[in-house]
Amino acid sequence: MIKKGLKVIVLTGRDKKKEGEVIEVDRPNNRAKVQGINIVKKNVKTTKEKKGGIISKESFIHISNLKLVDDKVKKTKTEAKK
Repeated sequence: MIKKGLKVIVLTGRDKKKEGEVIEVDRPNNRAKVQGINIVKKNVKTTKEKKGGIISKESFIHISNLKLVDDKVKKTKTEAKK
C-alpha cells in the first residue's frame, strides 16, 4: 500500500526508473503525487499576494505506475528467500 512519506519508483511513462518520495495520496482516484516526478508547467495569474507567471509543480500519477522501494516495508517470504 502506498502511503505518504514512502519511497517509490516509477514503472512507466516519461519518468520511468526515477525514484521519489510520496507527497500526497488521492485514494478515491487511486493517484499519488511524488516529489520530482511528473512535473508540469502551469500558468498562474497575478494576484495581490502572489506574482504570476509559469510555475513548475508535481502532478498526480496513477498508483499502478508506482512500486515501493522503501526498506521500512516488510519483505514477503519469496523476496526474503532470493
